[in-house]
Amino acid sequence: MRFTRVAVLATAAALTFGLAACGEEGTPTPSGGGTGPAAASDKCESSGTTFTADSAAAVAGSPTFDKIKSGGKVTIGVKFDQPNLGYKDTAGTRCGFDIEIAQYLASKLGVDPAKIEYKEIPSANRETAIKGGEIDYYVGTYSITDKRKADVSFAGPYFVAGQDLLVRKDESTITGKDTLKGKKVCSATGSTPIQRVRDEALTEPENIVEFKTYSECVSQLLDKKVDAVTTDDAILKGYAAQSPTDLKVVGQPFSTEKYGIGLPRDDKAFRDFVNDKLEAAITDGTWQKIYDGTLGKSGSAATAPTLERY
Repeated sequence: MRFTRVAVLATAAALTFGLAACGEEGTPTPSGGGTGPAAASDKCESSGTTFTADSAAAVAGSPTFDKIKSGGKVTIGVKFDQPNLGYKDTAGTRCGFDIEIAQYLASKLGVDPAKIEYKEIPSANRETAIKGGEIDYYVGTYSITDKRKADVSFAGPYFVAGQDLLVRKDESTITGKDTLKGKKVCSATGSTPIQRVRDEALTEPENIVEFKTYSECVSQLLDKKVDAVTTDDAILKGYAAQSPTDLKVVGQPFSTEKYGIGLPRDDKAFRDFVNDKLEAAITDGTWQKIYDGTLGKSGSAATAPTLERY
C-alpha cells in the first residue's frame, strides 16, 4: 500500500492522531499546498495470519474472562489512525500490528475475531475505560509505566519501541540523533519526543517544527518542508510501510518504550493467561509473521521482546 500526502491528510482530517506513548491528543489542522506523491487508496491489508477461536478456552478465577464468555464477545480498546499499527481505512476495515495482536488474543479467549467490538479510546481515557469495564483489554501503543500500573495492569511487553527518525528515502546525511544540527525536525506539539529534541538541543530552536498531529509532520516531510519526523519508531515504521519508496526509518532509537496489553488491575488470572498466549505467539512464530506483514513492510527488522510478566 503506497503511502501518500493525500492519504495522510485524509486521515488527519477524519479524526485526531493519538500521540501514542506520550498519551497526548490534539485536533488536526491540515496543511495546504505541496507537491507530494499522487493520491492512492488507504485500503487495509493484513499479514495473512489466520485466527481461529479456541472453543476450549478457559481462565479459571477470572471475572474478565467470565464476562467475555457470557457475552459471547470481547470489547477491545484500540487506535484507529496509526498506519500498520491500529488503523481503520475508509471502508471501515481495521488492520495493523496492534489490531492483529488484539485479534490473536481474542481467538485464544474463544472469540471469533469477527465478533470483536472495537472501541476507539483516546489515550487520556485508557485507564478510565479499563477500570470502568468499558473495555476488556486495550491494545494500542500503550507504554508501560509505574504511574499507569497504579490504575491498571499490563501483560507484556509485546513490543519494545524507541524514539527514532523518519526521513525521505534519499536522505543520507541524517543517520541518528547526533546528525540533526541544522535540520528541521517535526513532531507533535507537547509530545515527549519533541521535548527531548529541545532538551537535548539536537537541533537549533528555530529548526524545531510542531504540529498537532504526526500526520501533518509526515505531509511536511513529503513536501520537503522539514527534514525529519520524530516519535516512537513503531509509529514511524507504520508510515514507512505505507510508502517504502518515499520514506524510511533511520533505525537508531534513542529511548525505550515498552508497549503492553492494558488489563484490569486486579484480575491476575486474566493477566497470566494473556502473558502465556503472548509468549506462545513469540515462540511459535505468530508474532514474527504478524510483524513482517504489518510494520515489517517498512523494511525495518524487529525481534520479539522478552516478556517481563508484571
